[in-house]
Amino acid sequence: MSSNADHSATPALPPHDPNDPVENAVIRRLAGNWHRRASVKREEPDLDDLFQHERPDYPEALLPFHDHPTYQALPPEKRNELLSWGWIAFNRHTVMVEQKLANPAFALVVEGEYPDIQGEAMNTALAQAMVDEQYHTLMHLNASAVTRRQRGGGLRDSDLPMPHLVREHQRLRDSAEERWQRSLTTLAFATVTEISIVAYLSLIVDNPDIQPINSTTVKIHNRDEYCHSSITAELAEMVHSKLNAAQRRFFLDHLAKGLDGFVTNDYASWDRVMDLSRIEGGHEMLADCRAESSRQRLVCDYSGLRGLAERLDVVEQLDIDWSQSVATG
Repeated sequence: MSSNADHSATPALPPHDPNDPVENAVIRRLAGNWHRRASVKREEPDLDDLFQHERPDYPEALLPFHDHPTYQALPPEKRNELLSWGWIAFNRHTVMVEQKLANPAFALVVEGEYPDIQGEAMNTALAQAMVDEQYHTLMHLNASAVTRRQRGGGLRDSDLPMPHLVREHQRLRDSAEERWQRSLTTLAFATVTEISIVAYLSLIVDNPDIQPINSTTVKIHNRDEYCHSSITAELAEMVHSKLNAAQRRFFLDHLAKGLDGFVTNDYASWDRVMDLSRIEGGHEMLADCRAESSRQRLVCDYSGLRGLAERLDVVEQLDIDWSQSVATG
């Protein structure tokens, strides 16, 4: 983090560099939105003024079909539309995992689901993290809203299905018979999410080619997640130490399932995008990509979860092919 990051101008906001005009505008928009709801509206920076129309909204290399002949044959305006959808889907995934996985898991602990690990310090850290997650949600919603206004299309988040990871979490929770199983399912998926989200956000952080508002939003979010990763890892260790043998086995199994859901390309969302964008041959293109194992994963860095597994001394007990992990730094 920059040495001149502003920690005092706006309490509870993510640290940011006041000398970076795009970064500062993202942060001040957050502060302005909250202030407007509390009292008189004041002038605030307009993210739209910083939008650069010539820049793509999302890295083309992250599209699972970026080198497929069908995509390559599309006119530039259609390729740009799919890149905009890539950014909208990225934001929706980020928002939904914060709202459906991270905050619910933190709330379980704060509300007393695991009384043996209750403590003022942990509860305070988790409550602060929950506030952070709400700001992250607002940041990504703002970024999607700017994209919709500037690109002149629908690009509605709600037109996309729930992300694959969230759907898989809900499926497993619904199939669980016991309360402790449901709670550990949420905790396991949140653990994977919070430990691995830095690798997800790093796919875009500091990308010099895409829309600066987008890369800056992700960069600011990513700073908080380094801290959240440590908190979540400590929480997982504390809970794991209090579980009986059956519960530990269940928790470890669901860590592996959570990682599988986290790293997987969300083809259901892309199927929907093909309909919305009316891409001729789009579904066939996706079917070709699904059939190739090299196109199954979006995230390839498992190092965060590997570190936790080593601390728990359970690396060999997790059904994860660690050789597939490529650390990103």
